[in-house]
Amino acid sequence: MADKVRILYVASEIKPFLKLTDVGDFVRKLPQAMHEKGMEIRILVPRFGVINERKNRLHEVVRLSGINISMDGDEKPLVIKVASIPNAKLQVYFIDNEDYFQRKSAFVDKEGEFHADNDERAIFFCKGVLETVRKLGWAPDIIHCNDWMTSLIPLYLNTTYCNDPIFQNSKSVFSVYDNAFDFQFEGDTIAKAKTFGLEDDLLQHLSSANYENFVKIGVENADCVINTTESEELVNEAKEVKQGAIELSEDALDSYYNLYNEIANK
Repeated sequence: MADKVRILYVASEIKPFLKLTDVGDFVRKLPQAMHEKGMEIRILVPRFGVINERKNRLHEVVRLSGINISMDGDEKPLVIKVASIPNAKLQVYFIDNEDYFQRKSAFVDKEGEFHADNDERAIFFCKGVLETVRKLGWAPDIIHCNDWMTSLIPLYLNTTYCNDPIFQNSKSVFSVYDNAFDFQFEGDTIAKAKTFGLEDDLLQHLSSANYENFVKIGVENADCVINTTESEELVNEAKEVKQGAIELSEDALDSYYNLYNEIANK
């Protein structure tokens, strides 16, 4: 393990670039607090089309771009952009792709309809995160995955990437939020989610692809689950559940700091 605990935060949003739910606040405050406590931080989010590149000073990281992500037999190009958080010594890396993230909306269109390909977008994002970190050559001790869009990362870490030198010592934390949706995805989500060395039976939850079943994959595969919801239904299968809080008081920050150190040193 590195001298400094290395934490990779993965989420669908982060202030001030995009704030849709409590996730945006959480992923803005917690990484900075851990950075100030001496931990080494990276942050990865999607580059949704509602994020203004010029206003937020995003620019492409050419050395990290050029990766192709396999999606059910198709190769989708991955573009990486980066920007700095104002008034904080932190950078945010953005996963981009013309098919998935150029539209001027996040999860719903201007009529409020849920995008039918949000499952594909989540899968591409999860695969893209891990490939980006590989190309960075930066080995995280902990990957803190936030909300349903990141739920496949713990599974990929346990299978496809378990022997990769970058990830062989990485532990995963999965936080569950009150961001459920009613949409039922159609098509073969399992085929899209497949990666090298991953057996279909590990993806069986996605035979009925919806919010609950995406979350179950994250809960079952993460090393630690943090339940920030009032419900225990989605996390009752977890080996270890830590009750988390969205309100990041000083006590909560200390709790996260201690938790990260505990997990990293296991």
